[in-house]
Amino acid sequence: MKKILIVDDEADVEALVRQGFRKELRDGQYDIIFASDGREALDLIVADHDIGVVVSDINMPRMDGLTLLSHVVDIERPMVTVMVTAYGDMGNIRKAMNRGAFDFLTKPIDFADFRMTLKNAVTYADRLIRIEADKDEALRKEAVLARHFSPGIASELASQRTSAPIIGVGERKEATFMFTDIQGFAGLMEALPAEEVVSLLNCYFEGVLSRIFDHSGTVMKIIGDSVHAIFGAPLKDDNHARLGLECAQAIDVFAREFRAERISKSVPIGETRIGIHSGSAVFGNTGSERFFDYSAYGDPVNVASRLEQANKLFATALCLSEATVSQIPGFRGRKIGKLILRGREAAIQAFEPATPEQMSDAHLKDYNEAYKLMAAGDTRAQTAFARLLIDRPDDPLCAFHLRRMLSGTCRDTITV
Repeated sequence: MKKILIVDDEADVEALVRQGFRKELRDGQYDIIFASDGREALDLIVADHDIGVVVSDINMPRMDGLTLLSHVVDIERPMVTVMVTAYGDMGNIRKAMNRGAFDFLTKPIDFADFRMTLKNAVTYADRLIRIEADKDEALRKEAVLARHFSPGIASELASQRTSAPIIGVGERKEATFMFTDIQGFAGLMEALPAEEVVSLLNCYFEGVLSRIFDHSGTVMKIIGDSVHAIFGAPLKDDNHARLGLECAQAIDVFAREFRAERISKSVPIGETRIGIHSGSAVFGNTGSERFFDYSAYGDPVNVASRLEQANKLFATALCLSEATVSQIPGFRGRKIGKLILRGREAAIQAFEPATPEQMSDAHLKDYNEAYKLMAAGDTRAQTAFARLLIDRPDDPLCAFHLRRMLSGTCRDTITV
């Protein structure tokens, strides 16, 4: 219950109010305090944050009610003000309402009218307090959620306009999962001073996370130099596969530029590797109200992580599963191979996405033809990949397949 402050310079006002509201005061419905002028009232308001309703006379010495009202509306907490003036004083009533007064009373005061006006003021003050509390809670939630979600998603979840499960509730849904990792970062970390390691990671993560958020992604975890992100959760987005791919390509561009800039400063940071897979997983917060840990659980999460690690074998930067590629109309890229992940029986067709800047249409066409020969066990694939390397000696995937065929393996099934 918020306090009610009555402000009037007439000596008998306090006695009249206490008599008129004796039942409400006795029952604890109201807590009323008094001030004799605007200056005293302002001091009480500043000192006592429990004051929620101010009923003030307009004509008073030292500080009049209109001046007090001007100060009250500038105080950043919810308060409701009712002004009291002589009957027919429409000029001051208009000024009071224009300055933010909730309502007004005229003298001589009708206690039935006073009782109803005060009841309405208290009800409105309680409503303002609830709104302010909800706003503060939403801001607190948003600050926590902003560590994981893009600003738009964080704001949506914090405002509770969605039924997405955040605290303690789980659900299964389709999404796209992405893992990133910096090659050889552990060794670099040991070679650099601690403050340089932290500075390097902060700059790197700023670039990676901003691109995840730009593509409506959710940051699940950051472990060391690795980032785990998802697309399509907690808010459903049927375009999650494309968002994941476009985000990965944006991160790839950033990481290459970041790496080149650091190498120019004699900091030999490794390449960023990215794995992406789509599928159904269980989502939910497995922390608590104090520790937020929105996570995903299921085989698709593990597959995405394994695809990221597979890049090391192929010397590629991006590795996508067919489950992701199949959801992206017009996908531009090439098959890496049918990967048999340890612990799994079924092979996963993996792809390397490509942009026109990274790979010409002619090279992509020739690669796909060479791959078909290899998948069919045709020994002519060896010559086809050799020709591709002559035209583009910096193509690590062609070099990988040629090495395998030179060692006697002419199939596209690869155990990783």
